[in-house]
Amino acid sequence: MKLVALPAFSDNYIWMLHDGVEALVVDPGDAAPVLAALADTGLRLAGILVTHHHADHVGGLPALRPHLQGPVIGTGAEGIQGLDREVAEGDVVELLGQRLEVLDVPGHTAGHIAFVLRQPSDGSAPVLFCGDTLFSGGCGRLFEGTPVQMLGSLDKLAALPGETRVCCAHEYTLANLRFAQAVDPDNAELAAHAARCKVLREQQQPTLPSRIDTERRINPFLRSDQAALRASAVARASDSSTPLADDADRVAVFATLRQWKNEFR
Repeated sequence: MKLVALPAFSDNYIWMLHDGVEALVVDPGDAAPVLAALADTGLRLAGILVTHHHADHVGGLPALRPHLQGPVIGTGAEGIQGLDREVAEGDVVELLGQRLEVLDVPGHTAGHIAFVLRQPSDGSAPVLFCGDTLFSGGCGRLFEGTPVQMLGSLDKLAALPGETRVCCAHEYTLANLRFAQAVDPDNAELAAHAARCKVLREQQQPTLPSRIDTERRINPFLRSDQAALRASAVARASDSSTPLADDADRVAVFATLRQWKNEFR
């Protein structure tokens, strides 16, 4: 199985998974990169997966429909037009001889889902298609969900096997890592990861996929229970109208970090 990141718009990735004959794509906000890849490779489009309803994830569906030889599968909780099958946590999607599990991961949107391929048929590492819930070094904005929901969703993803490849839908990594280093300046592994990602972008290469075990060590939004992150959140909140107690729970710490990221420049 080959995993390919198809750049779209200014910073989206449409993920393609294929076996040399058939392909599935995830969150095709733009049909053009998918059609170009299919033309270049001669692959048949056997299925489309959709994590949430935002236009930069579903906008290409109508133009891809005439080229599709399989189903469009996505969250059933967001009224997405053009789905052949609506899914939620506990469902299994079978495409290309692979079994992808569906996880509910609300927070960015109310009905956001993720797809996990735990055992690729070729024995390679698991794959997570997480849309806009988890980014390398960051997480999605809370447009429709709550901090409690998003933290629960991130905990669910962080519990996946460490070698799981994290296929985020945006190339936000360098901006996320600048924020992460402001919050967690003494994290040597974070600094090294940021340096590696900077080189990749200078070479016009994706920083993705990341790995779950990497994100556990460098992503502040997966570490809101750790002392260094709590101290940074408390210090940040001390300058606001809603100070954070030293013993605040991790939801409050997470919410402070998320609001800080919203304002970070």
